[in-house]
Amino acid sequence: MPASQDTPDDDRIDQASRWWSTGIIDIEPGKIGIRGYPIQDLIGHIGYAQMVWLMLLGEMPGDAQARLLEAALVAAVDHGPHAPSIAIARMAVSCGLDLNGAVGSAVNVLGDVHGGAGQQCMMLYRLCRTLQGRGVADPIGQALQEYRAQHGRIVPGFGHRFHPRDPRAARLLALVDEAAAAGVVSGDYAAIGRGIEQALEAEKGRHLPMNIDGVTAVIYAELGFEPELGRGLFLLSRSVGILAHAWEQHQEGRRIKGPMPPSIPYTYTGPKTGIAK
Repeated sequence: MPASQDTPDDDRIDQASRWWSTGIIDIEPGKIGIRGYPIQDLIGHIGYAQMVWLMLLGEMPGDAQARLLEAALVAAVDHGPHAPSIAIARMAVSCGLDLNGAVGSAVNVLGDVHGGAGQQCMMLYRLCRTLQGRGVADPIGQALQEYRAQHGRIVPGFGHRFHPRDPRAARLLALVDEAAAAGVVSGDYAAIGRGIEQALEAEKGRHLPMNIDGVTAVIYAELGFEPELGRGLFLLSRSVGILAHAWEQHQEGRRIKGPMPPSIPYTYTGPKTGIAK
């Protein structure tokens, strides 16, 4: 709507300055402050994981907290060119997109199905924790029932289409156990994750171990991140792999690389055609 002519100029300037308010960064000529820390005091003194924590949670993490966060970020950077997001980045480069376009194309497919399992698993863990706090007799069983009723039968974060046992999970869980023993985290979410493993094994008659999504969900929940930020943290991690593959494809120089080699045909399932005699 048009600005009121009766609004004093000082008030209009004040409204404009408050239009985008933020507690994250304070910038003036010659000054940059991040959450109250001068940027020059952060540069060379903290690592990337600490900066991520500071930006998202508004405080400086302890060294042990930062190491655990960094371990989760490192673990999920890549899963090969057969991962749809990676394949999309490589195809995009072969079609002439710059790196920013290729990375953006790949990140845009990291939604609920491909890339969302970590956030979904954190939601399941949070539900388990809530039911525990209410004194429910079987919080894990009830949480699984409620989650499936709302989201379907698939339980995110457990089992893997490629790995019988995800090689990343055991190492990350060991780090969580070490942090819990040192009092850095509670260990409550690690216990919930292991409890869900046991419940799924009893239900299905076979072991469905935590995968990378399930174990990073444990770490992010233990560190106090909200589920939505769990997905954002995965995006930060996987973007490294996306960029690396996009750059590798750029160096290869091949043009218009499709999802399959030309020698492998697709399957046509439409009607058969022919000329009537």
